[in-house]
Amino acid sequence: MADNYIAINWNAIEDQIDKATWEKLTEQFWLDTRIPLSNDLDDWRSLTPDEQWVVGHVFGGLTLLDTLQSQDGMASLRQNIRTQQEEAVLNNIQFMESVHAKSYSSIFSTLNTPTEIDEIFDWTNANEHLQYKANRINGIYHEGTPLQKKIASVFLETFLFYSGFFTPLYYLGNNKLTNVAEIIKLIIRDESVHGTYIGYKFQLGFNELSVAEQDDLRNWMYDLLYELYANEEAYTNDVYEKTTWTDEVLTFLRYNANKALMNLGQEPLFPDTAADVNPIVMNGISTSTANHDFFSQVGNGYRIGQVEAMGNDDYNFD
Repeated sequence: MADNYIAINWNAIEDQIDKATWEKLTEQFWLDTRIPLSNDLDDWRSLTPDEQWVVGHVFGGLTLLDTLQSQDGMASLRQNIRTQQEEAVLNNIQFMESVHAKSYSSIFSTLNTPTEIDEIFDWTNANEHLQYKANRINGIYHEGTPLQKKIASVFLETFLFYSGFFTPLYYLGNNKLTNVAEIIKLIIRDESVHGTYIGYKFQLGFNELSVAEQDDLRNWMYDLLYELYANEEAYTNDVYEKTTWTDEVLTFLRYNANKALMNLGQEPLFPDTAADVNPIVMNGISTSTANHDFFSQVGNGYRIGQVEAMGNDDYNFD
């Protein structure tokens, strides 16, 4: 006879971080349809063709990575959960990754022509370096150990997305494309929680390994980061060759690679700090979301409750 099916009981919490993360994510819930993207059309028309190309193609790359997270990433992580509540949190994350991927299409449909949209997706689905990182992460999702899968997820959420996030944050810091950037800030807010939570779950498993096993996995982790960063340099050159931003994007990437390692409880690899990042971009990422009436869409921002992104200090890893 089969074992009884067990109902999830949110009144018997094994790990309080599951409950705290669920509450954080549900408080942060948002949809792209509530943001008046058409208000950015004047800013969009003021950009040069090269600038418009960069905006469209970084969003194409982000669409691919969010598709990967929603279709393969969370399904992979759900295979090795510790609690039923953890699975519920991963279900929430998976849904929001789909919201993120869909949001980029809302941006495309507002700013780009159908022909331009087709070209963006053709480029996205064929770019060598973009496809390399997607397939490298996806391969780990399908063939890696449970802890390797968590490393891959945190690297994607906290590191690899940021070559694309640089552009809208740069324009936000210059007071352009503010509604487009509002979506990106909401996505970053979500990814902050996702990366911290999955990093926390990684640390639980990592701390159960022997010293030798920890050393082996740590070596694998840093080798993977070096590999992904080398590819990301090439991808950044592809996307930003029409600009003078390449070096600044790479600094931003190294800064976020260190944040990914910290989410995993490891030491930073690169010397770059927040002080090294373009201050215009840091200003964009730190600008609080503007007031926005959820129902009438009055204003140029979006806020559901007084919710801030979750930082490393929000979780007690001891």
